[in-house]
Amino acid sequence: MKLRALPALAGAAVLALGLAACSGSADATSNGGTDEAAATSSYAVDENTLVFGVVPDSVDTETNYQPLMDYIAKITGKTVEYHESTDYAALIEAAVAGKIDVASFSGFTYVTATANGAKLTPISSIVTEEGQEPGYYSQAIVPKGSSISSIADFKGKKVCFVDPSSTSGYLFPSYNLLKAGIDPKTDITPVFAGKHDVSVQKVGEGVECEAGFAEDSEVEKSDAVKVIDETMVPGAPLVYSSTLPDDVTKKLSDGLAEVTIDDIIAAGIKSADTDSFRSVFYATKPVDDKYYDLIRDICKKTEAEQCQG
Repeated sequence: MKLRALPALAGAAVLALGLAACSGSADATSNGGTDEAAATSSYAVDENTLVFGVVPDSVDTETNYQPLMDYIAKITGKTVEYHESTDYAALIEAAVAGKIDVASFSGFTYVTATANGAKLTPISSIVTEEGQEPGYYSQAIVPKGSSISSIADFKGKKVCFVDPSSTSGYLFPSYNLLKAGIDPKTDITPVFAGKHDVSVQKVGEGVECEAGFAEDSEVEKSDAVKVIDETMVPGAPLVYSSTLPDDVTKKLSDGLAEVTIDDIIAAGIKSADTDSFRSVFYATKPVDDKYYDLIRDICKKTEAEQCQG
């Protein structure tokens, strides 16, 4: 995997133009009565297939989500295809263009996509442990032996972010840097690692990045970094395309709003009965669009370009 510091920023600019055009066509779609809605229902590919998109967080992304895709196929009776996204911007663009039927987004990616015209409805958020509520930590990290002890010490440093559209890998870190009096664009040298695990790796090596940010699930896998600060962020949503037929969205909502790993295994999904899947999935908890208003508020405070429609 390669760093995409400059390409990521350039891509964001190109994406903004492309999304504006897509947004205009998406807004032209009617939201009329039942008959009209049925007539305008659409799939990314065809009525026998659901395309599943995922934020590309790590090298194991597809493997981690395979049991969930198998379960979605089971409850809907459709073939589920994995949509490979090179980065967050590509996934957002695919959602706006109607090329995704179901997805696991980050909160920021969901807000960005819908602000740019994607027709998405949140269902739930994945939790990884019993009794847990939706949400996870954005962690500020430094190499194990670093003398850096606070975010305020990041000034003038080479800092790893994940992606310009990452919730825990860019939006919340930018907000926390601003609170510490640091402009994330001019007071540091930003490096976009592309994925959370790569950000952790680069920080641990201490060469391309002297400090950085990533989500807690990837940070805990490394013994080369230490956490110096953390912030709880809203849980990542499972969403469906609002253009799908009502009978399909009902199956998705009923099946994914509150489901446990035991429910998935009981449904005959053998691939779910593994330690690897248990490490990333315990159950889902319902969330709605208002749940992500905190992210919209932070978008305003950071004036992040990716938030704009």
